[in-house]
Amino acid sequence: MANAPLTIQVSEEAARAFARVSPEDQRKIQLLLDLRLRDLTMSPPGRKSLQTLMDEIGASAAARGLTPADLESLLNDG
Repeated sequence: MANAPLTIQVSEEAARAFARVSPEDQRKIQLLLDLRLRDLTMSPPGRKSLQTLMDEIGASAAARGLTPADLESLLNDG
């Protein structure tokens, strides 16, 4: 699947934190955001539980090479 640019507004702190991480970590963060945006926009509201969405995001991330430790690290660094 091809990528396309997307500009969104985030807090200054989030923007600075993203700019400080390595290109590899930026790629991982972009992947997580991509997965989450697709989950939020392609599923009817209220159809899936938060746990179901989190499980699906985790499975998709694992299929793309992110380990549970990578995901945990990304969540804890936020």
